[in-house]
Amino acid sequence: MTTAPPDRPLPDRLSSNPKSPHYDAAILERDVGVRFNGVDKTNVEEYCVSEGWVRLSVGNGKDRFGNPMTVKLKGPVEPYFRDAAPAATAGDQS
Repeated sequence: MTTAPPDRPLPDRLSSNPKSPHYDAAILERDVGVRFNGVDKTNVEEYCVSEGWVRLSVGNGKDRFGNPMTVKLKGPVEPYFRDAAPAATAGDQS
């Protein structure tokens, strides 16, 4: 697998489902975090910054195709790389 370059920006839309046209394995390897309405979310299946929505998995339920049940919520979306933040704070503590 290839890794995403550190200077590659996050896309406007990203999905964690490999069947989606918005799936990008190289970016997902870098541990993408999503802040929705100012709160870090860990159950994000897909997001779109320009349209202002996230698709969150809800519970352990599955649909008839075996995909997680999701709900689409609208609001401000802020994606970020989780691995970039600790590197910046580690330099401040030294």
